[in-house]
Amino acid sequence: MFTDFLPLALRGAILLLAGSAWAFNAHAEPPLDFGQALAVSQARSRQLVAQDRAVAAARDMAVAAGQRPDPTLTLGINNLPIDGPDRFSVTRDFMTMRSVGVMQEFTREDKRLARSRRFEREAQASEASRALALSQLQRDTALAWLDRYFQERMLALVKAQRDEVRLQIEAAEAAYRGGRGSQADVFSARAALAQIDDRIDQTTREVAIAKTALARWTGGASDTPLGDAPDTDHIQLHQAELETELAAHPDITVMVKQEEMAQADADVARANKQADWSAEVMLSQRGPGYSNMASFNVSVPLQWDQKNRQERELAAKLSMVEQMRAQREEATREHLAQVTAMLQSWQSGRDRLGRYDSALIPLAAERTRATLSAYRGGSGTLASVLEARRMDLDAQMDRLRLDMETARIWAQLNYLIPAERDVAAPRP
Repeated sequence: MFTDFLPLALRGAILLLAGSAWAFNAHAEPPLDFGQALAVSQARSRQLVAQDRAVAAARDMAVAAGQRPDPTLTLGINNLPIDGPDRFSVTRDFMTMRSVGVMQEFTREDKRLARSRRFEREAQASEASRALALSQLQRDTALAWLDRYFQERMLALVKAQRDEVRLQIEAAEAAYRGGRGSQADVFSARAALAQIDDRIDQTTREVAIAKTALARWTGGASDTPLGDAPDTDHIQLHQAELETELAAHPDITVMVKQEEMAQADADVARANKQADWSAEVMLSQRGPGYSNMASFNVSVPLQWDQKNRQERELAAKLSMVEQMRAQREEATREHLAQVTAMLQSWQSGRDRLGRYDSALIPLAAERTRATLSAYRGGSGTLASVLEARRMDLDAQMDRLRLDMETARIWAQLNYLIPAERDVAAPRP
């Protein structure tokens, strides 16, 4: 009876384990693709929300600045006696009046339009700042995703090399026990394993840092697997049209809008050279035996020193415009030089990757195979095999580092100008 129960129990356990494995795979988190990471970081960004609020605030201020000032209601008691038999009486003295009036400042339409345009320029500057924030967000997210992707590939490569070195240790120990090898070969193999273990620890730390950096932008679990890498062999910029394309660079656009804001401030200062005037209507009530009064007043500011006030204010605003223009032109030249250098570095990285794939990696692999064949045939040493393995690993690691560096340059170039949707296709 027990023998009949045992197979049944085993079958139940197998079915339970299979069901658990299926449930785990069914609920496993899908990989985080490159484009998905960009979309998630954009959706959860609070900086973009802040810039949207700044745009809305400036547009509301543009509407408010275009309106006339609110009228002013005035209430008062004039000529109130404070001593004598009529003190504090508002009806017995013929000069005492209870007054109510309305005063309105009449701002010229051109001045109101100048103020409104100034805030409209501020709204446009906030929109440009939002584009800059989006560009930086996409760039930083792309860099974080690529860093983690390549660090994980490096870790997988080193771990694979570790497995091969462990096999070599076992072979060296077996050869030593059989009298066909030396103890020095065993120690050399163990030293090579220790070096690889150290590289594994170092790379594991870099992977953990890269996971934390990516989680800062995507907000997801740091252990979420990654999808395929984007195609970094193409960028949106063209060398021949670089100066024209950089005109849409968010940094330059922000500076253009700031220059326009400064020009709008100058227009407001120019409009302020002509003073606004105010009108007031007042009704005054006196005692029962006296006539009521009506007053009409007009107020005009006396700009008696325009040379040292209004004109100097306008000159200061115009100087600010020239300052903004000069800074924009200098920044454009700087960006052009930086982007040109980045394009050259990106192209050089692609050329070097081709050299690694066509020559350096295959040659390192051939050397490893040759030294291993010589060692197995008794004409080579284990030290030469370990050295060839180390150089092979170094070549592959250098190739991955170069690929990561080139991909990072691609990300900085590709997201100089923000993309509302990701245009990078996965690698084939």
